[in-house]
Amino acid sequence: MTITAYSYTNQGGRVHNEDSLRLGHGDGREVFVLADGLGGHGRGEVASALAAEAVCRACLSAGEAGEDALREAFVRANGDILEGQKLPGQEEMRTTAAALWLEGDTALWGHIGDSRLYRVAEGGCTQLTADHSVTYRKFLGGEISRMDVYHDDDRSSLLRVLGRETCSPETASAPLAPGQAFLLCSDGFWEYVYREEILADCLKAQTPEQWARLMLLRHIRRTPPGNDNFSLITVFVEE
Repeated sequence: MTITAYSYTNQGGRVHNEDSLRLGHGDGREVFVLADGLGGHGRGEVASALAAEAVCRACLSAGEAGEDALREAFVRANGDILEGQKLPGQEEMRTTAAALWLEGDTALWGHIGDSRLYRVAEGGCTQLTADHSVTYRKFLGGEISRMDVYHDDDRSSLLRVLGRETCSPETASAPLAPGQAFLLCSDGFWEYVYREEILADCLKAQTPEQWARLMLLRHIRRTPPGNDNFSLITVFVEE
């Protein structure tokens, strides 16, 4: 299988870009990581950079692909952030993270917080991650609709992030096959581009870059002044 990817990040209407992206490969292993530092928590850009680098490095150096190794990568990232919190001005830094690990005929993924991973396969688009937020818990409990998630007042109240003593990422795996495509994105992106549109633009695109640009055209028309940082990684899996 041939795997191609494209990444994009933008500070949006903010002074700093607190999103970080890493793409790594070696020995038939492809790793993609997106981290979104939390605004209002000092040095979010430092936390996201530490997380993205640590998760990517740990996955690439792991002896064997698997969910245990992916969870350990998140734990290592959390340790790096906790260590960084000992420095003045970084005591409260936090970040979300989402990772995709492709190797052989297997796709592995993990996340913590509300950065998302979507998969396009067999003519449909599936959100593979469930946000660790108060809003998403309300959706899962039937209190609000899926569309309400994009506008609910509690969507920024996160239940799990990197930078706390307890690190509880969620991981999963599934068969990997030609024709699949993946999108990792921060909340500054997915709040303005919906799942049906992600699918439609993927089906029209010939490359990961074209897919990203089609979605970004939707995004730019909808974002208000002062909007959050937004980032994405698009991945195509082909013969």
